[in-house]
Amino acid sequence: MKQSALTPEEFELIKTHTTIGAAILSGSSFPVLQVAEEIARTHHERWDGSGYGGLAAEAIPLPGRIVALGDAFDAMTHDRPYRQASELEDALAEIERMGGRQFDPALVRAFRSLDLGELS
Repeated sequence: MKQSALTPEEFELIKTHTTIGAAILSGSSFPVLQVAEEIARTHHERWDGSGYGGLAAEAIPLPGRIVALGDAFDAMTHDRPYRQASELEDALAEIERMGGRQFDPALVRAFRSLDLGELS
C-alpha cells in the first residue's frame, strides 16, 4: 500500500512472497493445495524467462501462467495507492502487447476471446 515506488531493497523483499507462499502451502497431500503451491511459486514467471525464478515458456506450469495473466489484469484494472486503474481497453491492449514476452501467447488469445463487456 506504499504511495511511492519501491526501493530496490523493498522490491527484493516483495519478491519473496512467491517462495514464502509456496513454503506455507508445501507438503500437502491434497491436490488443490499442491496446485496452490505451484501457483504461489510460479505466478511471477514470465514467458520470456525474465521472471522471478527464471522459468520460461512451457517450463512454467500452466496454473502459474494462467494466474500470472489474471493477476496482472486485476492489478491493471484496479486502483492502487500509487496509480489509478487503467481503462478496460488499455489493460487488454497491454496484455496483448505482452503476449510472448510476459504472458503465454495462447493464453492471451484465449483471454481476448472472453466477453469482458460486463467489466466495463
